[in-house]
Amino acid sequence: MLISVLSNGQSPTPPAQFEPAVPWWSFTKTVLAATALTLVRDGRLDLDAQLPERAYTLRQLLRHEAGLADYGELPEYHAAVANHEAAWSADEMMRRIDGHQLRYSPGTGWRYSNVGYMLVARLIERTADLPLEEAVKQRVLAPLGISTTRFATERADLHGEYLGSSLNYDPAWVYHGLLIGPVSQAAFLLDRLLAGELLPANLLQDMLTTRVLGGPITGRPWVSPGYALGLMRGSIEGGLTLSGHTGCGPGSVVAVYRGSVGEKSACCAAFSRDSHEGDIEAHVVQQIRKALGIVR
Repeated sequence: MLISVLSNGQSPTPPAQFEPAVPWWSFTKTVLAATALTLVRDGRLDLDAQLPERAYTLRQLLRHEAGLADYGELPEYHAAVANHEAAWSADEMMRRIDGHQLRYSPGTGWRYSNVGYMLVARLIERTADLPLEEAVKQRVLAPLGISTTRFATERADLHGEYLGSSLNYDPAWVYHGLLIGPVSQAAFLLDRLLAGELLPANLLQDMLTTRVLGGPITGRPWVSPGYALGLMRGSIEGGLTLSGHTGCGPGSVVAVYRGSVGEKSACCAAFSRDSHEGDIEAHVVQQIRKALGIVR
């Protein structure tokens, strides 16, 4: 397992001179949400205005409340990934899932949707008038001091010293884009973002406003799980609230979370091969509790 811990924004040990770049999977959604919110900050997008030719708002897209489907519901998608096939085009994927047909009226329900974040990525490109990677770099990565993170564009990007060369996966299957980088950079990014170093206080509060999604999840640390704007957010045992994101892909899982008690904060990013979401989340929770001085 690769792991990075920050306490009050500082790492107790400096990052290794060489850190492998690993897939951030759905933690990419947090970065996309932050990028979209910088466009709101700059008056170029509105969180609550209905998007052109759409029935939903940006806030609803970012919180998975827009009524959209998800390609993860298709057995043939999972079969194609397992067979190491090339990704379908976005148009083909939308045709297969009847992706333009809403599953519920926007704002009336919740359904996790990678398609929604594909649309967020496209909205960022149109509004910023930049390719997605450049918009994310200019608006989030560079301002937060993140220098060695980029989007994966080919299978070889998911090989390396730590990952080996056995993962034969087309990153184009992640239709909203797949960031890859060191776990220490994931931790620094989330910590600085939630410390208020990118967004004004009102927008950061919007980002943290959470839709509660029910009660405890078996095998995972959540007591009251929820989803905010590009953030999984909820309480764990003992009342501590964590914000961040877990992500899974073929053969690996990542979890990046931050919590605070009073003036103390702690952030942990972890990446593991062949691990379960609940296992890596439990490890991250343990590290955050330790950094905050919470004894169990």
